[in-house]
Amino acid sequence: MMIGVVLTCFNRRQKTIGALTQLYACVLPENMKLRVYLTDAASSDGTAEAVSSTFQDVRVIRGDSSLYWNSGMRQSLAAAYTDGVDFVLWLNDDTMLEPTAILALLDTYARQLESAGRHAIVVGTTRDSVTSAPTYGGVIFPIWWKRTTPQLVDTTTGDVVCETLNGNIVLVPREVYQRIGNLDPAFVHGLGDFDYGFRARAAGFYVVAAEGWHGHCSRNGSVGTFQDRRLPLRQRWALVTGPKGRPWKSWAIFTKRHCGTFWFLYWMWPYFYTLLSSLSRNRKA
Repeated sequence: MMIGVVLTCFNRRQKTIGALTQLYACVLPENMKLRVYLTDAASSDGTAEAVSSTFQDVRVIRGDSSLYWNSGMRQSLAAAYTDGVDFVLWLNDDTMLEPTAILALLDTYARQLESAGRHAIVVGTTRDSVTSAPTYGGVIFPIWWKRTTPQLVDTTTGDVVCETLNGNIVLVPREVYQRIGNLDPAFVHGLGDFDYGFRARAAGFYVVAAEGWHGHCSRNGSVGTFQDRRLPLRQRWALVTGPKGRPWKSWAIFTKRHCGTFWFLYWMWPYFYTLLSSLSRNRKA
């Protein structure tokens, strides 16, 4: 049995090395092996070289600087799919796995398959290494009219069925990826993980967050993003329409696909919010 672990990276050499070190320290079932695929987006800090010299078994895929998370992960996933691995494990290069994380995900998958008779995507939950607050994992949308405002599920007391997922720690069995395929190329950086979870559920698969927590990863804050109201409007506008914000076309595809009849209102909101909040701040100033 083979797990294809897929990552992408850019200029985070120490974090990438740390994530791979923690990965290789994980306990595995006796009949299970890892095969690691890492796409490097032309890092200038020597990440690819450091990985190749430290972990000879890692297949380093050389990408270019146009790659972001979704586009880089697509290349790693394509390589794993070609090899026909039994599972793919999505892993962010800033996520440090617990030693028993993979065992826990595999156990959850087996339980779900036995109890429900359906293959499932299993999501791991991360928490902050300082505060221990949960940061990423399976998500739901508890308020029906807030279709772009996710809430992280609470896995402290058991497995939880989710609507979709954050892509930090995700176990996908072959039966699912053969049906769903790769991450959608319509997305460059974000949104691809949410879209994948939605598509899997629409195809009849479960998305389940495994009980407990499975790694450490600090949550990305709003500082330096389009939500940072301290930035000037010109900079915020470039951020909200850029690859790491809500690019016009990608955001339109996502909202039209997953936000229902009034998708256009969801599509408009981040641009309207950016303009309105910047103008409001300027008036107060």
